[in-house]
Amino acid sequence: MKVEALLFGGVAAFFAGAAALYAAWSGDPTGTAALIVAFAMAALVSFFCTMHYRRKGRRPQDRTDAEVADGTGPVEFFPAESSWPVITALGFAVAAIGVVYGLWLFLIGFGVLVRGVLGMTFQYVDRGSHQQG
Repeated sequence: MKVEALLFGGVAAFFAGAAALYAAWSGDPTGTAALIVAFAMAALVSFFCTMHYRRKGRRPQDRTDAEVADGTGPVEFFPAESSWPVITALGFAVAAIGVVYGLWLFLIGFGVLVRGVLGMTFQYVDRGSHQQG
């Protein structure tokens, strides 16, 4: 992450300099604000990469002596079939049609949508509680 932090730090410095020059020469507040926002976004990514590098150190991708297996993690959980995405899509479709045809249909669709989202969210809430950790 050190290389990425330096890269985005350079981008942030470029946008800071461009914002200063643009503000001095053009006097346009809109372009200056856009350049300042671009500077802030690049500085934020640079700060994140720097903190990540300080906390975790070098990644396997950064080391020349690392093996491919060093960068792999454990195989995660793959969920089985679920009907909740279909219910969520149906609820969204009915709610969208309800915008056109009336509040009563929108409320029914919104209720189905909320139930679908909650079903997807809490489908595996007890997963891992039986495992030793």
